[in-house]
Amino acid sequence: MKRLFTAFALACGVGAMVSAQQTAKIPRLADGHPDLQGTYDLATLTPVERAASSPLVLSDEDAARLEKQTAQRKVVQDRALDADRKAPPVGGDGSVGAAGNVGGYNSFWIDSGSQYTIVDGKKRASLVIDPPDGRVPPITAEARQRATQARNQAATSDTGAQENDPGFERAPGAYDDPERRPLGERCLMGFGSTSGPPALPDYFYNNLHQIVQTPDSVLILTEMVHDARVVRMNAEHLPPTVRKWMGDSVGRWEGDTLVVDTTNFTEKTRFRGSSPDLHVIERFTRTGPNTLLYRFTIDDPKTWAKAWTGEFTWPLTNEHIYEYACHEGNYAMGNILRGARMKEADDAKKKTERKQ
Repeated sequence: MKRLFTAFALACGVGAMVSAQQTAKIPRLADGHPDLQGTYDLATLTPVERAASSPLVLSDEDAARLEKQTAQRKVVQDRALDADRKAPPVGGDGSVGAAGNVGGYNSFWIDSGSQYTIVDGKKRASLVIDPPDGRVPPITAEARQRATQARNQAATSDTGAQENDPGFERAPGAYDDPERRPLGERCLMGFGSTSGPPALPDYFYNNLHQIVQTPDSVLILTEMVHDARVVRMNAEHLPPTVRKWMGDSVGRWEGDTLVVDTTNFTEKTRFRGSSPDLHVIERFTRTGPNTLLYRFTIDDPKTWAKAWTGEFTWPLTNEHIYEYACHEGNYAMGNILRGARMKEADDAKKKTERKQ
């Protein structure tokens, strides 16, 4: 027992020394709080959820094999296409998404990550750490009902490959109505949850996030669609009647960890089908001079059976964030509407001629 206690004490002592050394390396501002400022690259191969029965930590061999496969696949996808290739079939190439299913050139501009996130020196197989199985908890009956109602109101933009059939007529979706175009497609807000909260990898491109910090507020700027979240430090939440696309974020320090509490969401920006009662708690902790551990907890009893938590490492980068202005000088919407009115007039004229 004495040897066990001595070994435990030595281990604690060594752990305390390592912790003290790590703390000493953390940059700090004049007010003594950790300096979280900088630009971080959130690109990672680690998915939000992992396969059932899979361990949280990847072995070095598995991680190396999967990362190598990704690199090899990237080489193939980045190859230039034949300039004399045929046009895509009517209705597109069978892929889904907002691009109209007309296909693309190649993937040279896509940056979905090349490595798995490293936490505590180990590569992770999922962002979700609680529940321990790495799976997002089941949604509630109320959430299923909301999802069904949403589907009944309008078809999604991700309709299937049957659109390629000239005889198939799909129900109008968000991309068929100029007043219902999604926020991301209109470049008003990053798609997915890249802007947060929670701020997740988009597994696509434009992965950078910049933190600017003062004693009174913290700004989190997202490269994708130039979203900017302002966290008000040591403040109270806005009244429940005030709702925001990214919620109302207030922050506080718990030791060396910045805790950001966000409520007051709207029905227009639903994280994985969440309700406006979504409550997100984020924790930003410096783990070294070039790394930040980001942890988030999602709580919405109207959507999930229980709260759930995920985490991943944000590494600092020297890359620069450039302006994202995808709709700058974009005349497509006006041209689409003018074309539709011309088609309507032409159809009406043909109908009149047939009657005559």
